[in-house]
Amino acid sequence: MPCPQGRVGSNPTSGIVSPKIGWGKGANHRFRSLHHAIAGQSDQNARLAWALARRQHGVITRAQLRELGFTDRAIDHRLRTGRLRPLHRGVLVLGGREVGNLERWMAAVLACGEDALLSHQSAAELWGIRKPRAGDVEISVPKRVRRRPEGIRVHRRSGLTDPDRRTRRGISVTSPARTLADLSGRLHETQLEAAINEADRLDLIDPERLREALEQMRGQHGVGALARVLDRRVFRLTDSELERRFLQLVRAAGLPTPQTGAQVNGFRVDFFWPELGLVIETDGLRYHRTPAQQARDRRRDQAHTAAGLTALRFTHAQIRFEAAEVREVLLRVVARLSERRDAA
Repeated sequence: MPCPQGRVGSNPTSGIVSPKIGWGKGANHRFRSLHHAIAGQSDQNARLAWALARRQHGVITRAQLRELGFTDRAIDHRLRTGRLRPLHRGVLVLGGREVGNLERWMAAVLACGEDALLSHQSAAELWGIRKPRAGDVEISVPKRVRRRPEGIRVHRRSGLTDPDRRTRRGISVTSPARTLADLSGRLHETQLEAAINEADRLDLIDPERLREALEQMRGQHGVGALARVLDRRVFRLTDSELERRFLQLVRAAGLPTPQTGAQVNGFRVDFFWPELGLVIETDGLRYHRTPAQQARDRRRDQAHTAAGLTALRFTHAQIRFEAAEVREVLLRVVARLSERRDAA
């Protein structure tokens, strides 16, 4: 029987003759091609892994590396040589990467499983509505999840729905509405108001949409406290109730009675003291007004200022809940305007 091309080797126990690749010009070419193909595949896997890690703030899991074709031996080699460092069980960070909040948050989410969400204070920091502070990363997971990695405060909970799930900077996180509800049980009212205001200022969620979101969460932890704060922020009196309360406040301050609903400089104003040149306008929302409303308010105020009038704005909530502060401002402004009028 003729021998195949290349050096022949034999198996003494079976008598089978088998070819040995590696000798001869053609064999060497095939060997080099196979070597380059294997090396090329390995390089491609490495590029995919590092690209994924970059998208995840330098963090990657052992499971993700396995899916990309890395063996445990190859992963362990990179750990020994410092190309990877462990952060949590099964969660690694690129060796030269400095670990800041983004890296910690991403690692914590990956350590707690695919349904995990950054939540509570950590979520508020990621959204930018609370300042960073020291402490464990907070993660929310479904009740069925039992993982509790060290250095992570895990909230096992039910009731999280798709609208509660968002992604920011590539990190799975609770929505602004859910984050504010989670915070409401641990913040003072003024702190919670500040967080609501910051979420509004950053265009994450405005009071109207927050109110709608709370309706979908009714009965869940934290929603009631948040709704009570929100009620004051979006509080609006009826025209008759607003007039009654404001005039009571004016009388208690010993001020003259203003005109109500007067036309001044082409605009209907809420309260007007013609002898003092003082215009009072009221807003239904404590912080938020749409861009169109803001532009209209600016035109009104500019028209009054151009006519030599003083224009003040108070919210309905201020008139209802902060009457003493409103009265103090009115007294000081009226005193200044009276002095100016008398000096003229």
